[in-house]
Amino acid sequence: MSHSVPRTLRRAGVAVAALAAGALLVAAPAQSAPSVPASAQPALADTLVHRLGDATAGSYLDGGRTVVTVTTESAAAAVRSAGLTPRSVRYGAAELRTVTAALDDSARIPGTAWSVDPRTDRVVVTADRTVTGAALTRLRTVAGRYGTAVTVQRTAGVLSTRIAGGDAIYGGQYRCSLGFNVRNSAGTHYFLTAGHCGNIASSWYSNSGHTTLLGTTRASTFPGHDYAIVTYSSTYTNYSGTVDLYSGSQDITSSGNATVGESVRRSGSTTHVHSGTVTGLNATVNYAEGTVTGMIKTNVCAEGGDSGGALFDGSKALGLTSGGSGDCTSGGTTYFQPVTAALSAYGVSVY
Repeated sequence: MSHSVPRTLRRAGVAVAALAAGALLVAAPAQSAPSVPASAQPALADTLVHRLGDATAGSYLDGGRTVVTVTTESAAAAVRSAGLTPRSVRYGAAELRTVTAALDDSARIPGTAWSVDPRTDRVVVTADRTVTGAALTRLRTVAGRYGTAVTVQRTAGVLSTRIAGGDAIYGGQYRCSLGFNVRNSAGTHYFLTAGHCGNIASSWYSNSGHTTLLGTTRASTFPGHDYAIVTYSSTYTNYSGTVDLYSGSQDITSSGNATVGESVRRSGSTTHVHSGTVTGLNATVNYAEGTVTGMIKTNVCAEGGDSGGALFDGSKALGLTSGGSGDCTSGGTTYFQPVTAALSAYGVSVY
């Protein structure tokens, strides 16, 4: 394989009492066909969820329609009047925030992660095989305080950032994957990758011999968030606004927020392109190196070296590969840094 110009560069890629007693259950509203075009429903749902506040656990996609969870009849009426589908649930935002706050305070154990799944109206906690003994007991004790509001599951894999030596973009002794090419209002070009990649190198190259300089790390954040930005070298000018599909390319024209249930694809330098579904938002992930929050949880697989790679839905940029468990042979769970946070932090946009 030639290492001169990787294809990923050519086509860049409290309320405890409420939980114990249970929240108000409302009668299931009659289901009618949404009057809002499917493409516009997720954005409208985001606006509604923000407005409804504690009376919702979020929204998700179901068979082409966007469903908004509600805990009161007035919230259900607001959703119906907006042309979307409401679904009555037991727990709203306040109750589920109580659970995640308790986990944040008492169970930040390496090898664990949690996120809200609005489809099941639960906080889903995952513990990998390294979480045993007293740590596992502590995790289960904290989760057990909140009864059916929490589901604890085990995974046979090990939760880790996806970084390894090999091919694609090279920094130090490691390689990662390029996420998206971006630019600022002055027309300066950069690329985004994972923060845990940006932390390890100041210079990035297109080949393992470090002879073709791509650029230098301008800024990097990890843990907390997981994004970095690299300024292209003046000697490198081949930075199109596409993602490599390894059998063609996908033009990226916009960025946005992911929705639970959304079908997505990921491109990375190790395992190339894989698809799956968004299963959770605002996930907290406790890596051995530190905790990151606000992540997108998916059932898309990834492996070492895929870090920083692009998560997208058609022409819309969604995220940067952070880490997860499992692999692309047996399957796994992968977490992504929302790209909108990185774009906002660095004042850049996709193109």
